Amino acid sequence: MSTLKLMRAIRVAEFGGPSVLKLYSDVPIPSPGHKQVLIRIYACGVNPVETYIRSGSYTRKPSLPYTPGSDVSGVIEAVGDGVKSLQTGYRVFATATETGGYAEYAVACEDAVYLLPDGLDFNQGAAIGIPYFTAYRALFHKAHAKAGESVLIHGASGGVGIAACQLSRSLGLRVLGTAGTVEGMELVLKNGAHQAFNHREKDYVTKIKEATNNQGINVIIEMLSNINLASDLQMLSYGGRVAIVGCRGPIEIHPRDIMSKESSISGVALFFATQEETAECAVALFAGMEAGWLKPVIGPQYPLEKASQAHEDIITGPAAAGKIVLIM
Repeated sequence: MSTLKLMRAIRVAEFGGPSVLKLYSDVPIPSPGHKQVLIRIYACGVNPVETYIRSGSYTRKPSLPYTPGSDVSGVIEAVGDGVKSLQTGYRVFATATETGGYAEYAVACEDAVYLLPDGLDFNQGAAIGIPYFTAYRALFHKAHAKAGESVLIHGASGGVGIAACQLSRSLGLRVLGTAGTVEGMELVLKNGAHQAFNHREKDYVTKIKEATNNQGINVIIEMLSNINLASDLQMLSYGGRVAIVGCRGPIEIHPRDIMSKESSISGVALFFATQEETAECAVALFAGMEAGWLKPVIGPQYPLEKASQAHEDIITGPAAAGKIVLIM
């Protein structure tokens, strides 16, 4: 008689605060189906959107119980029928899973799994998915950024922010970034920004305007629109674009600020990316890995049993400085 193989995994049985993230040691290891693979996970990225889903406040709600997490990296343990491009033993990262990434194993569809270059470790592999694919979508699919333009990246020391800095610099944009600490500003400068500003300083908006000779910013990547959007509109150039990546509440803006410069605001939701857009992004990111400019920066690391603390810290903890990851 075969023995059921078990793993450790975080399970959520009810929506609520970080305490609803419960660690179990008796969760059955899933089996890959048609065109799916089973990944032995070594690291999983923690993203703000996962805290919104866990709380029940996000638009899309998974069926309960569920295991959070999508940005995993590890080694392929088994492959299902019909898998053509992947084999057992491959080092990989994934941008989505079918069974959840806060676990020792996860099943993922073949088209969401990518080879992890030898130059990147598993922690870095877990920091690619949502951050880099979101940054690319915001910059090029939504804001239509072009070489030679200026881009302001708010919260540039976080996972998406660092990805946006690296992408923007590599593709010829003038990069300005904000962070909340001196250390964060130094990190932003090390990852592609030409200039960095402390968004905790009262006059930081004035300093940014001066940095553009009062010509304004062409593109703004916005991580906290409920705080910054009104001032963003003041900083835009004529025809400027704001791409909203993050929001934690409402904000009042004056439509005339948009009309007077014929500027535009776009929302960014990676969930709606088409297969063609995702494939385009993957090609661009692999070029960055090969060239060496795509290097995820890892911030705090937590063991799986500290997932609730990771969720607490990513929202209310110290200013972002790299990607938060869970270690299996």
